[in-house]
Amino acid sequence: MFEKFRNFDTGILTDTLRMELEKFDRQLRLMVLLTQNRRMTVEEISKELQMSRRSIYRYIDTFRQMGFIVLKEGSRYRIDHASPFFQEITERIHFNEEEAMTINQVLNSVIDNSPQVRHLREKLASLYDYGVLARHGVDDAIARNLGMLFKAIQSERVAVLHNYSSPNSGKISDRIVEPYLFLAENSEVRCYEIPTGMNKTFKVGRIELVELLGVRWLHKDKHQPFYTDLFHFSGEERHTVRLLLGQLATSLLLEEYPAAEEQLTLADDGRHLLTTQVCSFKGVGRFVLGLFDDIEVVDSPEFQAWLDERVEDLTKKIHG
Repeated sequence: MFEKFRNFDTGILTDTLRMELEKFDRQLRLMVLLTQNRRMTVEEISKELQMSRRSIYRYIDTFRQMGFIVLKEGSRYRIDHASPFFQEITERIHFNEEEAMTINQVLNSVIDNSPQVRHLREKLASLYDYGVLARHGVDDAIARNLGMLFKAIQSERVAVLHNYSSPNSGKISDRIVEPYLFLAENSEVRCYEIPTGMNKTFKVGRIELVELLGVRWLHKDKHQPFYTDLFHFSGEERHTVRLLLGQLATSLLLEEYPAAEEQLTLADDGRHLLTTQVCSFKGVGRFVLGLFDDIEVVDSPEFQAWLDERVEDLTKKIHG
């Protein structure tokens, strides 16, 4: 929306009108940022929007005068979704708190893990506080821990995961962490573990108790982004893979991974070109090896080398 606005032909506009349009653009971008499920300081807003602190304070004051509910929690700001203006324009699609919790409960009880269902869960989580949604958890302890983790993320505070049961080592221990990202429909949380200096994923159901400390994050610059690819593999790094798919491979891909449709383009020879980023070659490799006669790997040397190695290992295994 803003790109279209910025690309508007201002050649015929007066200087005064042009300045008003630019001011309106800044106000809209600030409003969108403050209505997301985030709490941000003026310094963080200034950095993200490339806007002066003076302008931010002035626009926040303007929002309040217009009737928006601007909440300040410590040094962090956000616009409440309950503001009359938002309720007026979204009354037919907006869910109140009780409705949001009911929908969240239904989604969490669904076994289906299709991209559409995952997208609904993520979209709901982006609009409503985890503290609200957690109250409808099946397990009260997990619901409480989710709420505390949400507070830790929003306030950027250090937390202790008491008696965490590791699925890998089988050990039970306390973990001192900086939680910064929920994963897998809120069943996992990505954290920077302070003693080890590593980013790790913790399963919420394996935490006995979450305790918030009165200490702010000190390692925010070390919080690594975490991605989930088309084939449901997650990681901190991504690799680009390009595949030419025949009709069968295309049909099966869309049947198993509907979200792939946005990453497909029609090639000149009638096949479809898939260009995607993957966190692991295992997921896409399983797909390619299963349909090797209907798929061609193009411009993906790392993935091709991985396939060659897998084929060689498989050949040795088959021939004993």
